[in-house]
Amino acid sequence: MAAPKNRRSVFLGRLPLPERNYLADALRTETVGGVLLLAAAVAALIWANTPLRDGYESVRSFHLGPGTLGLHLSLQHWAADGLLAVFFFVAGIELKRELVAGELRDPKAAILPVVAAVCGMAVPALVYVTTASSGGGSLGGWAVPTATDIAFALAVLAVIGTALPSALRAFLLTLAVVDDLFAILIIAIFFTSKLNFAALGFAVLGLAVFWLLLRKGVRGWYVYVPLAVVNWALMYNSGVHATIAGVAMGLMLRCTRHDDEDHSPGEHIEHLVRPLSAGLAVPLFALLSAGVTISGGALSDVFNRPETLGVVLGLVLGKAIGVFGGTWTAARFTKAELNPDLKWPDVLAVATLAGIGFTVSLLIGELAFDDNPLLADEVKAAVLVGSLIAAVLASTLLKLRDNKYKKLCADEDRDEDEDGIPDIYEQDNPEYHLRMAAIHEAKAAAHRKLAEVASARTTDDDGPA
Repeated sequence: MAAPKNRRSVFLGRLPLPERNYLADALRTETVGGVLLLAAAVAALIWANTPLRDGYESVRSFHLGPGTLGLHLSLQHWAADGLLAVFFFVAGIELKRELVAGELRDPKAAILPVVAAVCGMAVPALVYVTTASSGGGSLGGWAVPTATDIAFALAVLAVIGTALPSALRAFLLTLAVVDDLFAILIIAIFFTSKLNFAALGFAVLGLAVFWLLLRKGVRGWYVYVPLAVVNWALMYNSGVHATIAGVAMGLMLRCTRHDDEDHSPGEHIEHLVRPLSAGLAVPLFALLSAGVTISGGALSDVFNRPETLGVVLGLVLGKAIGVFGGTWTAARFTKAELNPDLKWPDVLAVATLAGIGFTVSLLIGELAFDDNPLLADEVKAAVLVGSLIAAVLASTLLKLRDNKYKKLCADEDRDEDEDGIPDIYEQDNPEYHLRMAAIHEAKAAAHRKLAEVASARTTDDDGPA
């Protein structure tokens, strides 16, 4: 007798119901935040390209903060180092949750999104290096086109009205989470200047205290918020980018539930902080960072200068080729079967959407060309142009399958028995079929009753006066 064949795993298959519910809540906030981010970026561009541009420069270069603590910073600096620490704190919680309860908890299931994300960062970097070196440009911006901005990508989806199935959205979110992890490592390793070992030592000690308090079950925002601010300030003064403190504290939170808990501490805090990150921190960063002067000459320079052309090509071509190629190759070698409801062009569309790099790309651009403000602004313009091109291409590809996506989303959301659980998750439950039979019988009886009433009325109208 022949041995049974190994069952092939399904790529982009149906999500477990708790994961789907979490994803819906998280992406709802990210979508609203993405729209605010988009509005802030447009406002910054308008402000920086009108007669009020001098006011824009004055605002973002305005300094405040205690100089004795090394924190007398410009508003633009506060946004990049302070507000984005909140963004990376949420990213740390997301990463921790993915590792213990999400797509990354199972090494076999994690292979595809991890390989896709790694290739989606390596290929854009390679495209940038090839373009910049061939034109004699600086290689310092190699990391700029490597990041995906999930909020901006979801804002594009909200604007074009595409009902993307939850499996594709989950894949995009996992890509962004892994992107954020590698972006954190890139910032920590390649953009750390001189180290102040005393400040770094105290920052590590503060993080250890934060972790110990969490393990002991100590509660109260009045304990953790001041400690988090101190840890952030110490990390900033250490020479390591201050956002690393936010990531580290996010990773320390417990994201698994105990039997007596409806939500883990990580989920609860993420629910509280995510709106602050998506609705305030990231849009303010965009407002203070995305304002670059754009003219006909500046736009043409984006495609003429090797550094800026490398960023555009990295985002538009590098991301799409890297994510799609990595996914297809990993699926091929792991014998993963694509969800029969979806096609490989759907994966290509999401891979193209991953080319929208905004928040982290702008941050890395500032860090990479900190000593050349003019080039830093040109690289920011390249990020905006590349992200716009990627958004248009992805929107076109997604629109081609919009009707199919709407049908899949309708099937996912259908709840005919109105018990709060989508029917697609109950099809193997005998009680569900009994309930549905009763519902259908009740509907049929109601239709028969209506037919009898209509027939009686017709007889009365046609009868003798």
